[in-house]
Amino acid sequence: MGAAEPLTLFEVGPPPAPMPPNHLLRIRRIYAEPAAAESSRGRQVLDRFPDAEVVEVPSHWQIPELHGNAGNVDRWVRVKSETLVLGVRKGLATRPNGRSANFIAPGTANGCAMACAYCYVPRRKGFANPITVFANIEQITGHLRRHVARQGPKTEPDQCDPASWVYDIGENSDCSVDALVSDNVADLVTTFRDLPTAKASFATKYVNRGLLDLDPAGRTRIRFSLMPDDDARVLDVRTSRIADRIAAVDDFVAAGYEVHLNLSPVVLRPGWEEDWGRLLDRLDDELGPAAKAQAAAEVIFLTHNEALHEVNLGWHPTAEQLLWRPDLQEPKRSQNGQDNVRYRAPIKRTAIARLRELVARRAPWLDIRYAF
Repeated sequence: MGAAEPLTLFEVGPPPAPMPPNHLLRIRRIYAEPAAAESSRGRQVLDRFPDAEVVEVPSHWQIPELHGNAGNVDRWVRVKSETLVLGVRKGLATRPNGRSANFIAPGTANGCAMACAYCYVPRRKGFANPITVFANIEQITGHLRRHVARQGPKTEPDQCDPASWVYDIGENSDCSVDALVSDNVADLVTTFRDLPTAKASFATKYVNRGLLDLDPAGRTRIRFSLMPDDDARVLDVRTSRIADRIAAVDDFVAAGYEVHLNLSPVVLRPGWEEDWGRLLDRLDDELGPAAKAQAAAEVIFLTHNEALHEVNLGWHPTAEQLLWRPDLQEPKRSQNGQDNVRYRAPIKRTAIARLRELVARRAPWLDIRYAF
């Protein structure tokens, strides 16, 4: 399949303009399932990257040069910036959650162009984690509409939301970055805008101001992830800077989004309490009254993984000085069956209490929905 071939086989409207230069994405190669490349959403993605080589693959999971290829460790960031995968999502299942959201929606993408050193997504893929875009967006949004309809109105408030069923639409990707690649995220925002009993929700570390034009009408919750800037400069590789994320909050609230904050991940190191206190002071100083009135937070302490630790040693060993702390950590079996490590229970319990105290003193307007 040549790069131009899928674009000449179908009668379509005017193609979208090629994507403007962006430091995150300089796509040179797109691995594409035939059915995805032939779909309208797939053609949109191919049109946005007209100079990319298109390589036909039988499945977005069957790409030997990406999945399980240990040689990609040396090219970790390059693979993320130069490669896309275009597939069709086969399983459309919405799973109960109950912590951050009531349900986990079937994602319209997985993988990411950013390279946060603690990210759990590459643990499943093995050595490479570029964005995979799912082209069957109509099936996904139709599934979600039917699922929301079956729930009926929410009759009792819970920690996810007092009145609406909350659906996490970005479990394995960052929707703000996904929106650079296709209109899948715009379609999801539009879908939930018309669902009065439900909200979409996603966490992000990237400020995509193009999302300000989507008119979410209060039905999409963006959770900007925050941590002290000294930690972010080591761990949040290729993301928007913390100052930019904070500066975006008021604008997204004004555009009709519900904006929450993820204090995540909390990394224990000398001076962590002082740095988190300064971050909370900054939030108190810089956020406007409208943002504070609707704000809430999730607090998530670091969970790490031995396999990811080994991968990181191959491309970013400096991060592991913060993340890999056997003197503080213990094994943890996650809900999805991963063998991870987390801070030892007594240490974590004390740290959670201290961070709660910091929030109560420095940003008393910020309600903590949960902390773990």
